[in-house]
Amino acid sequence: MSETPLTHLGETGEASMVDVGDKSETVRIAVAEGYVRMQPETLRTILAGDAKKGDVIGTARLAGIMAAKQTANLIPLCHPLMLSKVSVDIRPDEALPGLRIETLAKLTGRTGVEMEALTAASVACLTIYDMAKAVDRDMEIGGIRLLKKSGGRSGDYARGRDGAETA
Repeated sequence: MSETPLTHLGETGEASMVDVGDKSETVRIAVAEGYVRMQPETLRTILAGDAKKGDVIGTARLAGIMAAKQTANLIPLCHPLMLSKVSVDIRPDEALPGLRIETLAKLTGRTGVEMEALTAASVACLTIYDMAKAVDRDMEIGGIRLLKKSGGRSGDYARGRDGAETA
């Protein structure tokens, strides 16, 4: 990893919102992921639509989208953004066993959307846990990470298969 200074710290270490006013507007996209590991019976219950709280996957998808739109209210130094697209894909993974979540956030603007994609993934995972905890309190949330991003002055980023950054 390079020795890039933290952009949200002032010269004396105080927290500061980055000034993006001089940056060019570009199309910016970020993709993030996460998972919820659970007992196989819990996954079957969710997929069958038999969870007591209702449609776990549909509700988690909506929660993730709503969370992306609220990121600036949740993460102190994030800029409020006019997102043009947010998607939350939730798919079963029998090998986990559990649900894998992949999110996408997109806009044309002066700052990136990594935090929005990561927030969407995190809240979608939390919602799955909340809706299914009555049948499985041992669920595990994990793997919240940025997969790729494009646009902006820092260029494109994609996580390699081994977890390393690639160009």
